[in-house]
Amino acid sequence: MQAQDKFTDKQFSDEQSREIAETIREELARRRISRQALAEQAKLSLSTLEKVLGGRRPFTLATTVRLEQALGVSLRKGGAVVTPAAASDVAPDSLGSYAHRAVTWLEDVYVTLRPSFGDKDAIFAYRTEIVWDPTVSSLVFREGERTDTAYEHTGEVAVPHQSGFIYLVIIKHGQHRVITVSRPTVAGEMYGIISTLRAGPGSQLTPIAAPIAYVPIRNIPQPSLGRVAPGNPNHELYRKHLRRTVDESFALFLPA
Repeated sequence: MQAQDKFTDKQFSDEQSREIAETIREELARRRISRQALAEQAKLSLSTLEKVLGGRRPFTLATTVRLEQALGVSLRKGGAVVTPAAASDVAPDSLGSYAHRAVTWLEDVYVTLRPSFGDKDAIFAYRTEIVWDPTVSSLVFREGERTDTAYEHTGEVAVPHQSGFIYLVIIKHGQHRVITVSRPTVAGEMYGIISTLRAGPGSQLTPIAAPIAYVPIRNIPQPSLGRVAPGNPNHELYRKHLRRTVDESFALFLPA
């Protein structure tokens, strides 16, 4: 494990970093895209991208792989080190340095449940898939089949050893959405808190937190997606899952 972690964080030499930076600058010019746009596509901070392109910081393997995925081209050429298969099996330190084989139990398709922000009696349900993405060397989650498709997200999954919790994180244009959930129960279900922004009239946004549950789709014979109102065959089952978040102290909500 220690050897793999060191390789995952490997830094390229100054010469290799200059070659990678030159290739990136050529791609930016050819495609007429900004550094900001590339940073967002690669899920890097603009500051990090500016530093590596300016030669103030060497390229690491993890950063290079993210940029390759965003650009769709190979940046490791002209003598740059080729990544062995083992190097893509360990997540970066920022996500918990977990090995793929240690988190395969998280890879699944889930029905995601949270209270509807627009209807106090309804439950919002959508599909979330958690899979290993070798191009970024980590678990990622992908949301789908939401009625508000504009808010479907893809993000990273952090599994730190210290806390015992799992974090589904989205960072976009500097905005953060964080979901903190427990490790799966025997049935594979995860419970926790979502912290995000609620869209109001016009451009109004309000910070909001709510219970959330991830239930393996195989646990629900005929899952209902979208806004699930009272009277729907799955409404009471979904409500029980959300209540379990608080009733069994997977998460706490303190009164003001």
